[in-house]
Amino acid sequence: MPKLSQRGSEMPASPIRKLVPFAEDAKKRGVKVYHLNIGQPDIKTPEIALDAIRNFDMKTAEYTHSAGIESYRKGIAKYYNNLDIDISFEDVLITTGGSEAIVFAFLSTMNPGDEVIIPEPFYTNYNGFAIQAGIKIVPVTSYIDDGFALPQISEVEKLITSKTKAILICNPNNPTGYLYSKQELMQLRDLVLKHDLYLFADEVYREFCYDGEEHFSVLDLDGIENNAVLFDSVSKRYSECGIRIGALISRNKTVIESSLKYGQARLSPPLFGQIAGEASLKVDNSYFTEVYNEYIARRNFVIENLNKIEGVFAPKPKGAFYTVLRLPVEDAEDFCVWLLKEFQYNNETVMLAPAAGFYSTPGKGKDEVRIAYVLKIEDLEKSVKILEEALKVYKK
Repeated sequence: MPKLSQRGSEMPASPIRKLVPFAEDAKKRGVKVYHLNIGQPDIKTPEIALDAIRNFDMKTAEYTHSAGIESYRKGIAKYYNNLDIDISFEDVLITTGGSEAIVFAFLSTMNPGDEVIIPEPFYTNYNGFAIQAGIKIVPVTSYIDDGFALPQISEVEKLITSKTKAILICNPNNPTGYLYSKQELMQLRDLVLKHDLYLFADEVYREFCYDGEEHFSVLDLDGIENNAVLFDSVSKRYSECGIRIGALISRNKTVIESSLKYGQARLSPPLFGQIAGEASLKVDNSYFTEVYNEYIARRNFVIENLNKIEGVFAPKPKGAFYTVLRLPVEDAEDFCVWLLKEFQYNNETVMLAPAAGFYSTPGKGKDEVRIAYVLKIEDLEKSVKILEEALKVYKK
């Protein structure tokens, strides 16, 4: 039988999705599964976006410009201008999800064998994107007892070698919910200037910052206009995960020009996704206020009640809608499988994401899981109760 490529063999399975067969089997047995394993919000997509698709009146669903519909790119630029970030539509490349933006940036800025430093735990698909580009992720570990704060900048600098080309952060962070401060970002700015690196920032959760904290973008940093590359998406901001629209944004013209060549190779971003995304820019601020209030209530409920469970520790996230928690178990993945295969409480169970898959360093996160508090409080209440009862049984 022909062999797979090295890339194909090394491509990791998603820790978010690899337990899906166990969940499907549980459902076939009639067990209700609460999905806290994946960041798929139950928040309604804005009606204005859905109406824009319903009212599509062109006779042909044509290719768009490979960089994206110009009016949409201008709309995104205006969105950032309203945040006092000075960019033009020419600094924006529409992509097929935020994922494609990351892949395009890796391919455009790094050679096979080059390295990117990423604080761990990190969004697990960064691993897959790095393998596609033939580059190496070098992790710098953040710790649950510190709330997953950025490690000392000296620890980051120790990892820089002749092969290092970039530092990547997710802010607010998936999977931890950590929100990087302006001071931390200024330290990263000084570091990338000192070593002439790119600073990549995945800012798809920028609308979700809590407790009066404000988001500070890499595009707000002076002096690194040619170093900063931002990844954006409509998936979480407007609860539009399925339309697969993101953006790569940079004032570095050569990065945009190079990435556009990859965009031309895939012809164009999804037409209907762009139509929905552009319409979403007109969403009233009341939409975000309602969504914010819902998420802050969910966060407060789930963190307070998780920490009431004996042996569980969940730091309070300041952004996004995730938390990584420590469980009183030796192998969280075994526990997550057991929840789906063997446990039920009132004929219900819960699906979690083992956190080891969000670390690059072997052995890290073995007793941790990620929870996405994307369900209504009624479902979160049931989920926390299931987890509490499950731990009692599992420990026996």
